[in-house]
Amino acid sequence: MVNKQHTVPVEIAQAFGFSPHAKISLLGSGHIHQTLLVEDKTKLVLQRVNKNVFTKPETIARNNRLAADYLAIHHPEYLFPRTVHDLHGKELVYANDGFPWRVYPLIENTLTVDFVTSTEQAFEAAKGFGLLTRNLSGIDCSLFEPTLDRFHDLQWRYEQFETELAGAPSLLVKQAEAEIKLAKAFLFLVQQYNALIKSDSLTVRITHNDTKINNILFDAVTGKAVCVIDLDTLMPGFFIYDLGDMVRTCVCPVSEEEQDVTRIAFRKEVYDALLDGYLSQMKNYMSEQELQAVPFAGKMMTYIMALRFLADYLRGNTYYTIHYPEQNLVRARNQLHLLQLLHQHT
Repeated sequence: MVNKQHTVPVEIAQAFGFSPHAKISLLGSGHIHQTLLVEDKTKLVLQRVNKNVFTKPETIARNNRLAADYLAIHHPEYLFPRTVHDLHGKELVYANDGFPWRVYPLIENTLTVDFVTSTEQAFEAAKGFGLLTRNLSGIDCSLFEPTLDRFHDLQWRYEQFETELAGAPSLLVKQAEAEIKLAKAFLFLVQQYNALIKSDSLTVRITHNDTKINNILFDAVTGKAVCVIDLDTLMPGFFIYDLGDMVRTCVCPVSEEEQDVTRIAFRKEVYDALLDGYLSQMKNYMSEQELQAVPFAGKMMTYIMALRFLADYLRGNTYYTIHYPEQNLVRARNQLHLLQLLHQHT
């Protein structure tokens, strides 16, 4: 079960019944889990779950199973990736190093994209994420547990930023002076978030919570959204989390890694397509107060990421992978610049 680049532990290969001659190759562009394509009797997706990031893999499996069971009954036509059990009926199999592995069927004739290049892509992606939440609208959210605690809690993320700022070395604070000043200037978004939460105007739903466009599979021929993938953060949340992260990651023509802020732009046509796609599925399920909160979503999620990058820079880069010392500061600057554009245009 070895090729020149990728090794699957023997105990994992045996548990899932892979043959010794199975072809193994790298799949996808994810940065958290190791994802492999196994070409054996059939084509399967094999994934090593990073339990250092997702410390509750059993919760992930249970949440996904709850959703899959509900959808099979209420929306049997809906394609929802479901894990393939091992030879003993297990969804997760732990290797000798303590890391869990899981298997999914390969959904053929599909592809992923890392950047939005058309309004059609933006519409389809947003429609796909909206359809997932719409189809799960009747499920009991109390059955689900958070897989990452307080993941999109803006109040908590601001408190983390303040804590790291208070304890940061003076040199780092000096280097990040402009970004710190700008981050503090948007504190009013925290106040707006808290007011929204306290007003009970947002409905708790099962949301994806990581709505980058590469978490949608597109039909390789038609370009239509086929299904949502990367369901580790499927858990209770608010619509602003999903719509907001779509806006954050799709409206700009360059990524959060871009160092030249003059290349950061707001593509209104993409923004409008995202809203149209998401609301085509969700509008009839949303209250008037939620519809009024639509413009807040992108600003809130962009601000969260700016705070997280800045906090990590101030603490010494302990969470996000970096390739040069100022990378998290660059990311924070990038997101703060995008936030300014979103505040101006939405």
